[in-house]
This record gives sequence, structure tokens and C-alpha cells, in this order.
Amino acid sequence: MRVGVFGGTFDPPHIGHQILAEEAAAQLNLDQVLWVLTPYPPHKTTLRITHTDDRMSMVLLAIAGNAKFSLSRVDIDRPPPHYAADTVQLLREKSPRDEFIYLMGADSLNDLPTWHEPKRFTSLCQGLGVMGRPGEGSDLSTVVIEIPGIREKITFLDTPLIEISGTDIRNRVALGKPVRYFLPENIFHYILNHKLYYPQDKPSK
Repeated sequence: MRVGVFGGTFDPPHIGHQILAEEAAAQLNLDQVLWVLTPYPPHKTTLRITHTDDRMSMVLLAIAGNAKFSLSRVDIDRPPPHYAADTVQLLREKSPRDEFIYLMGADSLNDLPTWHEPKRFTSLCQGLGVMGRPGEGSDLSTVVIEIPGIREKITFLDTPLIEISGTDIRNRVALGKPVRYFLPENIFHYILNHKLYYPQDKPSK
């Protein structure tokens, strides 16, 4: 199978995530898109992150009804740090016959040389699906020097530029601003019912 690896904190998952995952599946002819929830992102150690159980529950709500979408526990079930190179290696060990295409934003591609073992990560991926993000362009001049052979693995996706982010949603909830149509209806109600992102919400674990 051709499998897309869609990693993220998903705090919370929103309609932008759903649209990008669906577009990637269509444009890259993917059989499956794995939503790889990262419990403790190495690059976000100073940020407060919502409890993994809540984020996992919201991802399950986000992917419900789409047969091509599934939640991967590859990072949930192992101790940190959760580096992308190790994630892809574990996926390949579990399913050696599958082809894994890692999905990332243009900003992540620009930052790829600063990732943990970027050459090993790139060598483990059979492809990289790069999605545009608002305000971000891709300058490959540095990346191709730092990671030889990467250009041949990149496919740029024609995706809508959706100016929605988890950070913005969390901030809007905390300030009492509307977020209902930034999110799938079931996740909007989950946030309300569990009082997530309000100043008085439960501590992160």
C-alpha cells in the first residue's frame, strides 16, 4: 500500500487538517493516511500541551467516517523523544511491503536540515508530500545541499492555503472568541464538554 504519514500534535485537529489529509490522499494516490499523534513533540518542550487522551479522542472524531484515515499509535505507545526518523523506521519495520510518504508543510521542509538525523529520515521515506502553508514558501537551495537526493523524493501538493492553526483556536477559546466553524462539529462539542483550552481547564499530563 501507499501510506501517507501525517504527523502532528493535533491540539486540536481542525478542518484544515482534514482538508490537507484528504487532498494528499487524492493527489498522491494514497491507500491510507496515518494520523500520527505525537504525545511529546521534541520541538515544543516549552509549550503546554493538552493531555494525550483528549487529543487522541479528538483525532478519532476527526477521522471518523473516512475509510482511508486511521490513527497510528506508533508514537503514543513508545517513550519520548519522538523523532520523525524513528517513527518512519518503526512503521517500515511493522509493514515492510508498504511505501511510506511523509506529509509535511513547506515550513517543515525548509527546516528539515535542523531535524534529528535528517538524512536518515529522508532515506527511510519513499516520498515527501509537501503542502503549502500560509506565508510559507519552499527554498530548496539549502535543503538539497544539506540532504543530497531529497529533490527526487519531493512532490509539491496543490492544496488550499487554510489560515487556521491549533494555536489560534486555543487562543480564541481562551479569549471567548468563536471557533465553531474552524472545527468539525463533533470536535467543537468535545472541546465545550471537556472545557479544553479555557483558562481553568485541567492540567496537561
